[in-house]
Amino acid sequence: MLLAYEDAKHLFSEAKLDVSHETYQKMEQYAAFLVDYNEKVNLTAITDGEGILKKHFIDSMLLHAFCGAEFPQGGKVLDIGSGAGFPGVPLALQRGDLDITLLDSLNKRITFLELLRQELGLHYHAVHGRAEELAKKPDFREQFDVVTARAVAALPTLAEYSLPFVRVGGFWLAMKGPGEELKPALQAIRVLGGEFVRTVAYSLPDGDDRVIYVVKKIAPTATKFPRNSGQIKSKPL
Repeated sequence: MLLAYEDAKHLFSEAKLDVSHETYQKMEQYAAFLVDYNEKVNLTAITDGEGILKKHFIDSMLLHAFCGAEFPQGGKVLDIGSGAGFPGVPLALQRGDLDITLLDSLNKRITFLELLRQELGLHYHAVHGRAEELAKKPDFREQFDVVTARAVAALPTLAEYSLPFVRVGGFWLAMKGPGEELKPALQAIRVLGGEFVRTVAYSLPDGDDRVIYVVKKIAPTATKFPRNSGQIKSKPL
């Protein structure tokens, strides 16, 4: 399904990633399971092995390569809008110490993630729910050291979905394509208790450009946030 390990090692080396043969075997299992399941439930438009390796696995693994310092040992991580499990599941492959929760609003994706967890023998939580509702619950609100999101929504909207989950002192890591600027989201970030730290710009092995916006939570989010989804979308902060 994926490239042979020796061929993949060249791509990992270019991306400055260290991926063991054992981890790569898990990735091969993951890719095969995803492609097979994707015939029943649409989870990804990328189904060729090389595309999955470059656009899903390597992109996801570069999050930790560039932002590893933001993930404390044994830290709690929330991946919003996990879909087929990126970047949360590759992160679980890289860091077995992390307590990772994958959140998605579609139950069929959560079913896939739960079956995948059994298939790979990994430890993570798969939760069905809407971010704007779960962020109001004490078990979720400001309980996470790191919150990730990969191309889920426009940045001002995504900030309101994400920052209420981040504990003060923790980080929101927003993975985006290069076309979406941070500037329209700066007001929302400030209102929600965040502070922009830095932009990480990088390219995938196929040449596609990506950015990670790193935001630190410096103050509690006001209890009125997040608003309901209609307000969030129609009147971004």
